[in-house]
Amino acid sequence: MTIKPADACQTMPEVRAGVDALDLQLIALLARRFGYMDAAARIKPARSDVRDEARKAQVIANASAAAAAAGLPEGLAETLWEALVEASIAHELDRWDQLRTQVA
Repeated sequence: MTIKPADACQTMPEVRAGVDALDLQLIALLARRFGYMDAAARIKPARSDVRDEARKAQVIANASAAAAAAGLPEGLAETLWEALVEASIAHELDRWDQLRTQVA
């Protein structure tokens, strides 16, 4: 099925095809983002460097501002990015530990 822009959809199968296609793109972007978490785990010298509350707040604020500019519902970005950043930190801690265990 050809993916139509949202404003051109006339049926629910067209809408669902668009949503499913976007979900695959979001997964690919998340995989790329987590690649950067792997890089951070490799680069940061101390495990305590992984959690950076100031950076977390900045990332969430940036997402919130971009979401507001895009006309998304208020609070959406904060909720999603809070979960995303916490999952990223957990992943980075795991990778940090794995990398140091492999060397030892």
